[in-house]
Amino acid sequence: MVHNASLIVCLALATLSAGCSNAPAPPPDTRAADAQVVKDIAAASFRDAAAKDADKWAANFAEDASGLFPGDGMLNGKAAIKAAMATYFADPNFSLTLQSTQAMASKGGDMAYSQGAYTMTVSSPKTKKPMTVKGKYLTVYTKQSDGSWKAVAHAFNSDSPM
Repeated sequence: MVHNASLIVCLALATLSAGCSNAPAPPPDTRAADAQVVKDIAAASFRDAAAKDADKWAANFAEDASGLFPGDGMLNGKAAIKAAMATYFADPNFSLTLQSTQAMASKGGDMAYSQGAYTMTVSSPKTKKPMTVKGKYLTVYTKQSDGSWKAVAHAFNSDSPM
């Protein structure tokens, strides 16, 4: 009988101690705040593009970012992405309007994306006259070691049929 009582007391203490373990609390859910940061970066990037400021526009990218732009091969690195956009910005007919339609961040707090629609006016390669193109974009961001968010992949393409 004493043996059974000791066993019951031991089991009760084991159960209590398991329930009172010092397991770390789950990290806070920062998805909404992270998505807002990405929306703010996208809005600043849109303003930089409208101002045709390649330096400011490229500052939003990680050094090892990738660009997937119409008519270009894979653009590897911030410098290549900046050079490609500088070509667009140099076009006298260039104008760009973007509208972010969605931003979402990972539960882990290290990755986010922004997507939306754009209207871009550029010079026609054939006629040199202004032509307007509508399309969509997707930008993937990662949180950097300093806590900032940088674009690591950016793609845009036209809604026009091929």
